[in-house]
Amino acid sequence: MEAPKEHRVSAKRHYKEELHQLQVELVKLQRHIIRKNDKILVILEGRDAAGKDGSIKRIIAHLSPRETRVVALGKPSDREESQWYFQRYVPHLPAAQEFVFFNRSWYNRAGVEKVMGFCTDAQYEEFFAEVTDFEGMLVRSDIRFIKVYLDISKHEQKRRLKARKDNPLKQWKTSPIDEQAVKRWEDYSRARDVMLARTHTSFTPWTIVDADDKKIARLQLIKGLLNRLEYAHKDTRLTLPDQTILFDYDPLYLENGRIKP
Repeated sequence: MEAPKEHRVSAKRHYKEELHQLQVELVKLQRHIIRKNDKILVILEGRDAAGKDGSIKRIIAHLSPRETRVVALGKPSDREESQWYFQRYVPHLPAAQEFVFFNRSWYNRAGVEKVMGFCTDAQYEEFFAEVTDFEGMLVRSDIRFIKVYLDISKHEQKRRLKARKDNPLKQWKTSPIDEQAVKRWEDYSRARDVMLARTHTSFTPWTIVDADDKKIARLQLIKGLLNRLEYAHKDTRLTLPDQTILFDYDPLYLENGRIKP
């Protein structure tokens, strides 16, 4: 049953107010990053239609475009296919004062490439043999590195993909992979489970966000970033995330359903 109109209007107003307050905190954070010459890298992973684009859009809305970059790489060229796998990502890593977001990342190899057969088994295993060392190098080079996985249910993904297909303003988002995302749900679940289990470490942990409610997920994702990063004049009343929505990965969550099957 749909909520009464007054409730929906109130919820929308509350969302906008809280988002505005958090965006003010993000501006404070960026000023601190610039002042301290920090290097911040956030990678967002998740199934198709999990909300990566919308989340990044709200995060960067009021940040300085000079020091903020969003990286969303397309299909690799023939030359890039011949390179060391991580090589095409390296030029996009943050320099001092930069806040960089990867909308999908090298974890494509552990997800869509594995499921769709775009890499060999040997390439897949080589990725896992190297990724932890690669990420350790990033951390040791003073990059503040945050890995986020947006988790949605099968029902919600189907609903969003249908809405995307029916919306003429979102046609650019549709692709043949969308249909496979639904058909191969279980394959993607298995690939995700392996990815999380094999790449969650104490120095590069995975943060999981329950993203079935887009607006709540956006707010909690921003709170999670602000809570993880130090900056001057932080309003700690605003930045504590709801741990029922945003939480660190634990293998038990694959068994009890907290991470969606």
